[in-house]
Amino acid sequence: MHAFDVLGDPVRRRILELLADGERPAGEVSAVVQEEFGISQPGVSQHLRVLRENGFTTVRAVGTRRLYAVDPAPLREIDRWLDRYRGFWTQRLDALGTEIARGRLERRRTDGSGPTS
Repeated sequence: MHAFDVLGDPVRRRILELLADGERPAGEVSAVVQEEFGISQPGVSQHLRVLRENGFTTVRAVGTRRLYAVDPAPLREIDRWLDRYRGFWTQRLDALGTEIARGRLERRRTDGSGPTS
């Protein structure tokens, strides 16, 4: 399965968001996802399996618990792929930042709180 197919599902993206802050037990992840998406525990388990089998998560057993964590390697691959497209928005964001700064400076001059008053 291609990385974008894996991440195209909102449930799997949410699971990765939950795991981005650190390792979590499968039961905890499942409870959050079940509440937010209204899917069954076996459904959540399938999403966890897809993430694990495609390298996006790791799992380790601690007693009877399964602890899931993000594996950053596939995310780095996606980041590298996106890198060639960043130029499309980076230049525009830089221009937006310039315009915002220019607007702030103009406002300060207009209301007399700037360094020129």
